[in-house]
Amino acid sequence: MENLILCHPRASSGQDPSQAIIVKCEVPQTIPNDHVLLEVDRFGFSANNVTYQALGEATHFRYFEFHHIPEAEGVSSKTHGVTPVWGFGTIIKSTHPKVHPGERVYGYFAPARYLLLQVSPDVNKYAFFVPRPHLPPDRRPYNQITRCAQDPLYDPSPTAEDLTMLYRPLFWTSFWCEDWLNSSNYKGGSAQILISSASSKTAFCLAYLIRKRNSLQGSSTRRVIGLTSTKNLAFTKRLALYDDVFDYESSDTSLVRNLAQGHWIYVDVAGNDALNARVRDHFRVCGDSELVTCISLGLTNVSASTIEPSSASWGFGSEAPQGDDPKLEHFFMPEWLAIRKQQLSVSAITQMQKEAWTRLMSDCGTWGVSLRRVCGPDQVKAAYEEIVRCGLAPEDAFVWSLCGETEECGSTAKL
Repeated sequence: MENLILCHPRASSGQDPSQAIIVKCEVPQTIPNDHVLLEVDRFGFSANNVTYQALGEATHFRYFEFHHIPEAEGVSSKTHGVTPVWGFGTIIKSTHPKVHPGERVYGYFAPARYLLLQVSPDVNKYAFFVPRPHLPPDRRPYNQITRCAQDPLYDPSPTAEDLTMLYRPLFWTSFWCEDWLNSSNYKGGSAQILISSASSKTAFCLAYLIRKRNSLQGSSTRRVIGLTSTKNLAFTKRLALYDDVFDYESSDTSLVRNLAQGHWIYVDVAGNDALNARVRDHFRVCGDSELVTCISLGLTNVSASTIEPSSASWGFGSEAPQGDDPKLEHFFMPEWLAIRKQQLSVSAITQMQKEAWTRLMSDCGTWGVSLRRVCGPDQVKAAYEEIVRCGLAPEDAFVWSLCGETEECGSTAKL
């Protein structure tokens, strides 16, 4: 069997990191003990994956160290990296006594046809884990391979699997950030939240969760304002998840006029230093409004060609000096989740997540996101190159597969 894997040049190699390369290699016929070989049926691709690629060599994140890259002509682990993706697959071989062929699984995969993974001794009916001792312990959520048959959030329908790949990784970052702000009464529980890159899934899922908590509590405790680009303004307003939305270009005057009195928390999803400086300037001229903290939740404005490999080395609760107060704090979901696991039982966390996910699956159909399925190596490579040229529209979502080329996989559907 022939394997195919999508990879990209490392920025440190001096090559163009925006190139897409499909590497061919043989699938091992014999696999080591305590390993599984799975066929990756399909995987999601979004702005989140562009961020993974951009931070592939970043000291704190190290996304290129989750999966091995095959050695091939002109390609090696020193010159190229594999950008992780969230996807579904089926185990076709197993040498671990507790994991069986035929199982449907979901996890943090390589964009490949086939994937060989080691299985740690920590196996339960819900999941097994890939041992990655070279990475920090807080990466454990990324090492988990979910066994779909026992996953309380799993729905086997194709549409539900598509939604899972597109929303589940981003949604939990937003979910735990909102949980952190609410459960800790952070910074005195500021009632106004300003969010940049408001058209991104991470941002509008956070807005959705804040509004959902307001609704469930029968109050309007927190007001949420979005900032986005002019081209994404109409889509962001149609979401109806923000109390108001401003575009970056006019926000200098519009935002100042509309800043309510009181304390504000700014959640930076864009990762744009110039924009962050402008936001601070807005609050300096608003004497009745105070910006109490800036929280970094994403880097939607970075690309593999614009970030230095060492420019993003931070952790949860750390503060990066920006020259002006308040400083930028960086939220990293696995680290907060580790704290919550000390405060709550596993069953309580599971129930929280199940209730939130069920509501999301019911509500997200009104958001106007279209799904584009792409199958086959040439088609996937072309789709990636199109994203490099044209960018990603917020209403577009992608599900890719390197297995086969079917009519169904080339379709577009409304989610």
